Amino acid sequence: MRNWGFEMKVGFLQFAPVFGKKEDNLRTVRDLLEHIQADVIVLPELFSTGYAFLDKDELAGLAEPVQGETAEFMHGLAQATGCAFAFGFAERAGDRFYNSMAFVTPEGMVTAYRKSHLFFEEKFLFAPGDTGFNTFEYKGVKIGLLICWDWIYPEAMRTLVLQGSQVILHAANLVTPYCPDAMVTRAIENRVFVITADRCGDEIRGSKNFHFIGKSQAVAPNGDLLVRVAEETCVRVIEIDPALALDKKITEHNDLLAERRPDLYFKTQQNQPG
Repeated sequence: MRNWGFEMKVGFLQFAPVFGKKEDNLRTVRDLLEHIQADVIVLPELFSTGYAFLDKDELAGLAEPVQGETAEFMHGLAQATGCAFAFGFAERAGDRFYNSMAFVTPEGMVTAYRKSHLFFEEKFLFAPGDTGFNTFEYKGVKIGLLICWDWIYPEAMRTLVLQGSQVILHAANLVTPYCPDAMVTRAIENRVFVITADRCGDEIRGSKNFHFIGKSQAVAPNGDLLVRVAEETCVRVIEIDPALALDKKITEHNDLLAERRPDLYFKTQQNQPG
């Protein structure tokens, strides 16, 4: 049964982290969010460290365990505001490093996700994620996590939706221009809410020169662009009805998920008619 009328306040924080200045970045986030009134806010990928690591030694100096200082800080902020946060961070697990994302509520950490699809030179720094795509529940709403380049693989979001995800929280450091518009398609083809929190600004370190496009946004299951910003530092909160993402009817005769044909998706062409 649909729970029509339940409004969830969701949103994103967009800003330009300063590379290697973890305390400064945490302070900026606190200043931007200490008076937030929302249920869930998404922060960018690697928000506390910055993105342009020059080598693994540099990464090792900034990475932390899942329950490290960034998680502790975000938990304290969640307790102070009553809001839950999804945020990206550099994870250290033994001698491996992951580009990770966690979800923390006032009660504590719910889950952590390791980026499955690594972009560009991330492959020389981070290990590919091994957590898989998992849906969890918060305030009666099923939620899934994705990080940046995961967006380009339709299977990633579809896997979460097949598990019941109604809202996808997407932490990003976008340098290519395609994602914001492509996420409209992802929302339509899955009938799901998608909240993308990108960073903005430039990061120039050694031979690395990144310009991050901003354009954080929220998209509805029908593809409506609920909000999209430019490249400014900002926080945006909107109200959504998560139950809309439970309705997979495209027409009265077409159900998006019920009419999938997984029995055909991996067949070879040996059974062609003719």
